[in-house]
Amino acid sequence: MGDLKKTVKSLEQRGHVVRVFPTGKEAADYLVGEIRNTEVGIGGCMTAEQIGLYEKLSEKNVVYWHWRSQDPDIRKKENEAPVFITGCNAISEDGEILNIDGSGNRLAGQVFGNKKVYFISGINKICPDFDSALFRARNVASVTNAARFDIKTPCKLDGQCHNCLSKDRICNALLVIWGPMIGMETEVILIEEDLGY
Repeated sequence: MGDLKKTVKSLEQRGHVVRVFPTGKEAADYLVGEIRNTEVGIGGCMTAEQIGLYEKLSEKNVVYWHWRSQDPDIRKKENEAPVFITGCNAISEDGEILNIDGSGNRLAGQVFGNKKVYFISGINKICPDFDSALFRARNVASVTNAARFDIKTPCKLDGQCHNCLSKDRICNALLVIWGPMIGMETEVILIEEDLGY
């Protein structure tokens, strides 16, 4: 695990608003207080699932999440909502936010189309530098994510990334956020618990 204080400072220097909460419940309560009477998209995010964000935000918002809907256009609606919430596969102490995705909807929402993006992350995602963050994104987050699906990839056999060319590969793109996109507000919510993967 990386240095929380250094990471917060680096993220702020890069232009993100950063908030730190001791628990997922406190982070969820904060987000519910901040996000009201709007449309919200949630990208695939185990941390959002663990802290019950969909249910809590749905009380005062229209929330689009492909984990909760069979609508064939749901991913498009996620990315057109004014507010987008996503997790992080890894964050370097230098403030680089890394995410790997298979279909790209989660990555697209982080860089275009939404007015405000919230990145939510447990402190277990903080890594000392870019190389360790990339290793974590590939060999912890992506491998654990692949295990959820009925796919045949080498990582499901031995728990490590092979940078495979499998037709079932779910790691098709890597996005590194160095700072907020022009015209977009970003807020990083760090939770002092191990959440997501």
